[in-house]
Amino acid sequence: MAGTLYIVGTPIGNLKDITYRAVETLKSVDIIACEDTRHSRTLLDAYGISAPLVSYYKQKEREGSEQLVKKLLDGKNIALITDAGMPAISDPGAILVSEARNSGVTVTVVPGPTAVASAMALSGYLDGGFTFLGFLPEKRKDKVAVLSEQKNNPLVLVFYVSPHDLYSQAEFLYSELGDRKVWAVKEITKMFERVTETTLGAFDVGEAKGEYVLIVEGAPKEKDFSGLSISEHVKNLMDGGLSKKDAIKKVATDRNLPKNDVYQQALDL
Repeated sequence: MAGTLYIVGTPIGNLKDITYRAVETLKSVDIIACEDTRHSRTLLDAYGISAPLVSYYKQKEREGSEQLVKKLLDGKNIALITDAGMPAISDPGAILVSEARNSGVTVTVVPGPTAVASAMALSGYLDGGFTFLGFLPEKRKDKVAVLSEQKNNPLVLVFYVSPHDLYSQAEFLYSELGDRKVWAVKEITKMFERVTETTLGAFDVGEAKGEYVLIVEGAPKEKDFSGLSISEHVKNLMDGGLSKKDAIKKVATDRNLPKNDVYQQALDL
């Protein structure tokens, strides 16, 4: 009889943010699959959990999934955890879940904290839903492709950002989305937890330390500019807070015109 795969949420900072059920599950399984065995051992030792660990990380996720599915089919019960938060949410796990289920293995979840939900709660943003994009791709062309699909999305956009990428990512978001409000949330549940509300154009949160969640304001609701001249269209956007450069870029996009044509019409602004 096949074993069960447990997807177990673990604390995102404060070790006390683990559930009773998560501890019970981790104590009961035959194997715990984790990203970094040394990192996870700190949490497990704190709760007297001694199940053997196997390494399961992004670079060898498919190979690791095949090995774990074999163990599950042999009757082993396995818990999957990550360094912090929920597996498969911008962390390894989705491939294993899919392959286990396709192999007839029972997959169940033991929910825990996630940085995205915690950051949204801390931000105080009032307008409802959001679009979670996790970590942006490393290559610029891939980043551009992701954001090009989101430029007109009215929902807030939520990103995970490493500290060494923070300022370059904020600059990139500004270049692609224009100036928008942004909430930078760091060190969630830790001693130096902090939320900074600023804008992409004036982004400054001091020294970048710890992991960040960036919550970027959604696209403004489109207005009908059909009765406006090109220069009036540009001025309207500038009055709404866009720089002249960003306003020209948006008008060119909205009207499917070359940017230089719009620029010539807006010289006197």
